[in-house]
Amino acid sequence: MMEYKGYFAKVEFDDDADIFHGEVVNLRDVITFEGETVQQLKQAFQDSVDDYLEFCAKRGENPEKPYSGKFVVRVEPELHKNVTVEARRAGLSLNAWVADTISKALHGHARQERSC
Repeated sequence: MMEYKGYFAKVEFDDDADIFHGEVVNLRDVITFEGETVQQLKQAFQDSVDDYLEFCAKRGENPEKPYSGKFVVRVEPELHKNVTVEARRAGLSLNAWVADTISKALHGHARQERSC
């Protein structure tokens, strides 16, 4: 993954066209870029993000934020109940418990990847 100003992009290589192409992945808006070398790709990514931000400014619109800090998760009612009970047992709000559990899972996953 590439990162610039909080925007993340995935990159692929097209062997037939002999070119790298990428897309910002943490927006609903579409931002794409390409380059023949890694340096060209990096510059195109940064230019595309800067162009997006400039375009939004010219229109008087706020650019879409990569992450709002909110997301909706749909689960079965039984799981919702069980998670709420666990949060209360821990003395936490449901949001705090879920955030803590996700954080622990991510840190455990990162440790597991480093040991492989």
